Amino acid sequence: MHDAIGIFDSGIGGLTVLRALKETLPDEKTIYLGDTARVPYGTRSPETVVRYSVQAAAFMAEKQVKLLVVACNTASAVALDAMRSACPGDSFPLIGVIEPGVREALRLTRTRRVGVIGTEATIRSQAYTRALKALDPDIQVFTKACPLFVPLAEEGWEETEVAALVAREYLSGFGDLGVDTLIPGCTHYPVIRKVIEGTVGEGISLVDSAKATAINVREVLKERGLIKPAKASGSEERGDRFYVTDAHERFVKVGSRFLGRDMAGVITVEL
Repeated sequence: MHDAIGIFDSGIGGLTVLRALKETLPDEKTIYLGDTARVPYGTRSPETVVRYSVQAAAFMAEKQVKLLVVACNTASAVALDAMRSACPGDSFPLIGVIEPGVREALRLTRTRRVGVIGTEATIRSQAYTRALKALDPDIQVFTKACPLFVPLAEEGWEETEVAALVAREYLSGFGDLGVDTLIPGCTHYPVIRKVIEGTVGEGISLVDSAKATAINVREVLKERGLIKPAKASGSEERGDRFYVTDAHERFVKVGSRFLGRDMAGVITVEL
């Protein structure tokens, strides 16, 4: 009861957040839910994203998670409040991926000129711009949609010349804008981090939103006295459960690269 950390995403990208969580909190059990039958959320209306996300929160409530990470930028931007309202009482805290990345960007920037890249839906929502300006009204924010990064990451093409060409097309202008910090606002983007870093150059720091989210999770669990005691070495791969709503085989194939290890026992469910 209240033993595992829940991680919810519309598909596969949230596995990069799970990977960071396991590096930060290796003894914690996790439950991952990928709504692969209805991915991507970015093309849906806000009302539909809220409905899907509330269904995911209900699923995690049934699993009695002690905390839920909403590892989906679209759901984090649109549905967090609705998910909190749908959960009975103070059943578990919810943490999105936007706020931790924003706080880390504000810590890193010296010029107060921050870039944000993401899917078309995330950039269109202006969720990062609003979150940055809520904490620093004078911050200058420059955004760019980079939709082709998602299929490049899923196809395993992150170290190809194609990826380098796409990255140059998307990112070459950030240096001219005086940006010194860049938020990769999509959970797929850690997979192509090297090509992003190589394109923007050493003068621009990349925010690690997955790591920032994992640190935030650790802080919240510590405040509530919910951190699991350390176990014997080698225990980090025990107790992880994976649920999807469709495309089980592709999730395992692509997800294993995102997670950095093989996955076993993936279960298909309906929400």
